[in-house]
Amino acid sequence: MSLSAPIAVAGLPARERIMLTAYRLFYAHGIRATGIDRVIAEAGVAKVTFYRHFPSKNHLILAFLDYRHDRWMAWFGAALDRHGGTPDAVVPALREWFRQADYRGCAFINSLSEVGDEVAEVADTVRRHKQDMTTVIARLLGAGPGRKARAEAIALAVDGAIVRAHYDPSPRGALQALARVVDALAGA
Repeated sequence: MSLSAPIAVAGLPARERIMLTAYRLFYAHGIRATGIDRVIAEAGVAKVTFYRHFPSKNHLILAFLDYRHDRWMAWFGAALDRHGGTPDAVVPALREWFRQADYRGCAFINSLSEVGDEVAEVADTVRRHKQDMTTVIARLLGAGPGRKARAEAIALAVDGAIVRAHYDPSPRGALQALARVVDALAGA
């Protein structure tokens, strides 16, 4: 499963067309830069149809984040499994994502930076997403004391690698640093 695979919206019900169009535009261009009129036009729906499904842009933002959460978590779990299902799988899984043509960092970190002050629910959604990511990472670690703390530290390093891969011309440095953190904490 690829996060950047194109999603065909033609023929889908209006709500799904709106959601998938917003998903693509919000991630590619940002929430503030993407107006409702553009979502409506590219989804091929009437304004009244849009507002019947999403009473405000804030409702669409939260739906986008919920959709992104489900899609990203499914991809992350599958990528970790593809790479062996151990802590060592974290780096190659993220390498896959960082190499995708439309990689633009973490939709949750980006959204929190853009609208977190205006849409309080965004912070709650981001916390839930990051906690779920940490839980998946914890499952990769051996049972024992400190498992939760090690998973939280690796998750924090993952977030740092995601941000660095977003601004660095190459994700190599972010992945190398992340590998050192994972190696140090996986067997601790």
